[in-house]
Amino acid sequence: PKAYANGKDLVARAHMMSAAAMGAAAFQKGLGAIHSLSHPIGALYDTHHGMTNAVFMPYVLAFNRDAIEVRIARLAAYCGLKGGFDGFAKAVIKLRKELKVPHALPGLIKGLDMDKKRKGLIADMAVVDPTAGGNPVKLTRKAALTLLDNAIAGTV
Repeated sequence: PKAYANGKDLVARAHMMSAAAMGAAAFQKGLGAIHSLSHPIGALYDTHHGMTNAVFMPYVLAFNRDAIEVRIARLAAYCGLKGGFDGFAKAVIKLRKELKVPHALPGLIKGLDMDKKRKGLIADMAVVDPTAGGNPVKLTRKAALTLLDNAIAGTV
C-alpha cells in the first residue's frame, strides 16, 4: 500500500520491485484457479488481469483451503499475521479494500449481466486454461461455476 499511496517512496517501490521479481519466479510453479478464472473474464469483458486476479483471490483461497491451510498459516506467521489461514484471508480482504479492489465481479464489470450460458462458457474456458493444472485442488466445471457465482455474489 505504501508504493500505491506514494509513488515517490523509493524504498516502498524497491520492495514492490522485489515482490514483482518473486512473482515472476512463481510463474515457474504454476498459477492455478485465480488465473484460469481471470483469463476468460479478461477476454470476454476486457478487465485488467491483475485486478481480476485480486477480485478472485479470497474465493479461490477458500476453495483451496484444505490443500493449502498449513502452508498459508506458515506464510501468515512469517508475515506477522495472527490467526493462521483465517488471519491471512482477512488480511487479503483488508488489503484489497485499501487498494480499492472491488469485493465482487459486479464492482469490476459495470452492468454485469451474466446468464447461465455465459457462466458455462467462462467455466469451460477456465478448466481448460493451462494455468488450471497448477491449482492445488482440481478445478472442475462445477467448482469453476461455484467460484464464479461466489465472486458475483461477493460470498467468500
